[in-house]
Formats: sequence, structure tokens, C-alpha cells
Amino acid sequence: MDLNESAEEQAFRLEVRAFVRDQLPVEIRDKVLKFQHLEKSDYVTWHRILGARGWGAPTWPKEYGGTGWSGVQRVIFEQECMEAGAPRLLAAVNMIGPILMRYGTPEQQAYFLPKTRDMDIVWCQGYSEPGAGSDLASLRTRAERQGDHYVVNGQKIWTSLSLWADWVFALVRTSSEGKPQEGISFLLIDLNTPGITRRPIRMINGSMEFTEVFFDNVNVPASNLVHEKNKGWSVAKHLLVHERSAQADIGLCKRMLRRLKEVATTCLKRGRPLIEDQRFRDQVVRVEMDLLAHEWTLLRVLSMIANKRDPGPETFVLKLGATAIVQKASELLMECAGPDALPYVAEALHEGWQGDLPNALEIHTLAANYFDWRRISIYGGTSEVTKGIMSKMILGL
Repeated sequence: MDLNESAEEQAFRLEVRAFVRDQLPVEIRDKVLKFQHLEKSDYVTWHRILGARGWGAPTWPKEYGGTGWSGVQRVIFEQECMEAGAPRLLAAVNMIGPILMRYGTPEQQAYFLPKTRDMDIVWCQGYSEPGAGSDLASLRTRAERQGDHYVVNGQKIWTSLSLWADWVFALVRTSSEGKPQEGISFLLIDLNTPGITRRPIRMINGSMEFTEVFFDNVNVPASNLVHEKNKGWSVAKHLLVHERSAQADIGLCKRMLRRLKEVATTCLKRGRPLIEDQRFRDQVVRVEMDLLAHEWTLLRVLSMIANKRDPGPETFVLKLGATAIVQKASELLMECAGPDALPYVAEALHEGWQGDLPNALEIHTLAANYFDWRRISIYGGTSEVTKGIMSKMILGL
């Protein structure tokens, strides 16, 4: 594994940086940098700007309308976009896209892939249930085959962005025989189908990113089954590899570290910049060291994939690393703000609000987002469960 960028990769980084600087709308950039709420239109606008450049599906091969980029190029692209304040690409492009390429029928690929790439279809992920989060195999939403369709009944929860979504890719139980994992199937469901109810969940930061989704005798064409009946667990595991790799969030980690240094340089403690306090500076340095190790781990994973090797526990390390870095950086930002971090000004989370405190770029949204970032320890698999899985993989238990 070579940790140094080649001349071609350095040139590519400069190309991406210039493109984002020139093409990212200022109003969207400012909302991202202030950690304010984004609207669906913000994501779609940026995605279509990328699409016009041919960059709308950075993880896809060229034969499916993607960029055909290497893993390193994808990391450079993600990093430059996130550091500059661009919205992250909606998850479906990097999640359902690779699934359909590997497991989808030719008809599913021909219909869904172009619409997903062009943002004509917005997806959400229907995995978690009230009694099936980290123990996903215990899910109870059922799909019973009746003629040429399935009838789906049950409930999903913590469904990200489903209020915006047109379709959901969902895990459903199609059999109770054998091990729990052996009776799960992967269905594509149109969210405008009669019998579906979406109920928003208001988060601690005031957003309604998550919802509950209820299925009451929902008819889904059998042609929307991905892979084979009762083989959905294999599909889900493949998808989680892409999800955890995407959760490395190198760009977000670097942007937060950069902002932490900026704020610590301007915030004063006993008349001196906080960054000059030895104990505080040591904590900032530790975050920077962890980020460097985190970036190297991502490069290791990309090197393994490039050499046709399936990553093992390394993908779990990526998720844990990003969680620790983002949460620690947000914690240190709270320390920088001191008492000013305590007020929760809901209006600050919306476009157009102007703060009047030092470092007001995110000071009034800091507490809300600090608490909101606690959930990083849960989504994609809780940190505790993730560590347990890693230990079994490493020790061969």
C-alpha cells in the first residue's frame, strides 16, 4: 500500500477542488458549514450539478453510467467535497446502486439505475424495526407471496429521509423456517403504494430526518424481489460493506478538525488562545493523530478491494474511527464555546439566521448537533455490537 498520492491523483484532487469551489452554490455551502438543516432541493441541486459533470455516481463503473474511478479517486472526491461544504450524496447512490449491479435482474438494472443516478428516484433504507436494530435478523415485517405479488405487513423505524423518498429497499421476512437469517428477502417498494404510512420522528436537533414507516397489506410486484427469495441476508451483508466504507467520513472529520483549530485559536482562556493551553492542545493533537490513523485504515481497505480481497474487520474499524473522531471534535468544540454552547436557538438551524456571538458560524447550533452526533454510535450497527463482531472475526470465534 502506497500512502503517497501519485502525480495523477494530485492533479485529480486539484480538479475536484476547483470544480467544487466554482460550482457549489454559496447558499448550500453556507448551510452545510453552519450545520443547518438542508432541504431535499439542496441535495438534488448539488447532485444534478455533479451529474452534469459526469460525477453523479462516483462509485459506479462506467458501464452503468458511473465514473469508473479508483478507490483513491473516490476518497479524494468525497474528501474535497465535504471539506468545501458540499452536501453528502444521498446514500442510495452508493448503496442500492452496487446492490442492483450485483444482484438485480436486467430489467431492474435498466429501470432503476439511470433514475437513481439522475436523482429521478430518491431512495431510503428499510432495515431497522422497533424490535430489530442491532439484532437485525429478528425483524418481523412479513411479505407473503400471493400470485404475482407480495403482500407486506409490518413496521420500520429510524428510516432516514423517507419523507423525501420515492422508494424504499427493505428487508422483509418471507419464511420462519430455519435460522432467522435464512428467511429474509430484499424487496424494492414504491412508497406511494396504498397501505403505506410515514410518520416523522422529531430529533433532538429539531430535524425530522427519521420516520416510522407502516405497511398495511401493501401489494408489491414479485418482480421487485432482488436476488432470490429467502436470500436477502446475503444482499444485506453486501450492502453493509458499502455503507460502512462510506461512513469513514474522512472529509467530515477533516473539516471538523480544521474548524476546531480555528475556534481554539480565537477563543480565549485567561487572556490567551485556548489552543495554547497544554492540556487542551494535547486533546486536539490526539484527534489529529486518530484522524491520520483513520485515513491510513481507509487506504488499506481500498488497497484490499483493488487487489480483489474482501475487507474483514477493517471496515468495522472505519465506522468506529469516524464515530470517535466526530464525537470527540464536537465535544472539544463545546469546550471552546463554554457557556455560550448552552443556549439552543432553534432558529439558528435554518437558513438566513445571523448570530451575534464570537465564532457564530455554528455556535448556536452546537449543542443541538453535539447531542445529535451521539447517534453515530448507533446507526450502521452500535459500537458495542460492532466491537463484538470484530472480536469474533479477529479471534475466529
